[in-house]
Amino acid sequence: MTPLAEKLRPKSLEEWVGHSDVMSSGKPVYEAIKNDRLFSFVLYAPPGTGKTTLCQLVKKYTKDRFISLSAVTSGVKDLKAVIEEAKAWKDRQDRNTVVFIDEIHRFNKSQQDALLNAVENGTIVLIGATTENPSYELNSALISRLRVFRLAPLTEEDLMNILRRASRMEEISIDENLLKIISKQSQGDARMALGIFEILAPEPTEKRLREIIQSKIIYYDKAGEEHYQVISAFIKSMRASQVDAAMYYLARMWAGGEDPLFIARRMVIFASEDIGNADIRALALANAVKNAVEFVGRPECYYALAQGVMFLARAPKSREAGDAFQKALKKVEAKGPRPVPNFLINAVSKLDRELGRGEPRDDNQSYLPKGICEETADL
Repeated sequence: MTPLAEKLRPKSLEEWVGHSDVMSSGKPVYEAIKNDRLFSFVLYAPPGTGKTTLCQLVKKYTKDRFISLSAVTSGVKDLKAVIEEAKAWKDRQDRNTVVFIDEIHRFNKSQQDALLNAVENGTIVLIGATTENPSYELNSALISRLRVFRLAPLTEEDLMNILRRASRMEEISIDENLLKIISKQSQGDARMALGIFEILAPEPTEKRLREIIQSKIIYYDKAGEEHYQVISAFIKSMRASQVDAAMYYLARMWAGGEDPLFIARRMVIFASEDIGNADIRALALANAVKNAVEFVGRPECYYALAQGVMFLARAPKSREAGDAFQKALKKVEAKGPRPVPNFLINAVSKLDRELGRGEPRDDNQSYLPKGICEETADL
């Protein structure tokens, strides 16, 4: 039985739903596909937003040779074979080869490097698709040869339109309020929305819908961009003394299966970086949280994490220590390793004494090396 998401996949550019900033008339990707003038680009998008659909539309609209690969199952040998075939094809037919690579972020450095020359000299037109931020996952050399387009999660109204179309196609009447709940709970993912719709269809009641969505998995990609976004929000919330927000992001990471030790380590860093000497108890408490997490483990260690977050968020903030270190580091980088003043060196040999080391300090003498001014190294 064909899944509903497959049945509803757009068969033309006109049927595409959402992403008007990328996939609408006049926009580069839309026009490139429609007019069969493709260029190399990476599509960066969360799950269920149309990456596979776009691949199929490219294949339908282009007269060029089209090859689809998955980075999960393809290696360097496969890439080299495709590139050699593309060269031969161009020599014989004077036509391009379009290579679509799904999950391109899963290619390692050597695999990505194998694409560089082929993309640069036009042997292939590369279209990559990834759920991960290309800035983190793709080599800068490869990124420089591609354009990056981001598809945001679909809006609730976009999902409503898709679900209404599903209702018409399947001849199933489902109350609009239930469709709204599905749209809200699907986190911009059309595949998830249609999956919920399909399960609900035999018994379209609110009670049944609540049962279905209670079992859905909270999206939190521990290895991807979502991870960095949430931990950033967590740190910034504590920094702003927003206890409720910090606790929310802690709960978000916890529910998504984040390693509690990772959270505790970030709290230890925060205690020194953002609180420092404004409250010297913060570092001791953060270390105690880390020890408790190691000793207790899941699930009970959330008490220690929550206690720590509440204390750190409420504590006075000072970045004085870190700023002082950075100021000193800039002096080292700018001035180089200046000689330590003689009076600070222990004279352990006759030569040391002859060089003036270990001499008494002048009361007005700075402990800083010569050439490093007090006023510019205000520590």
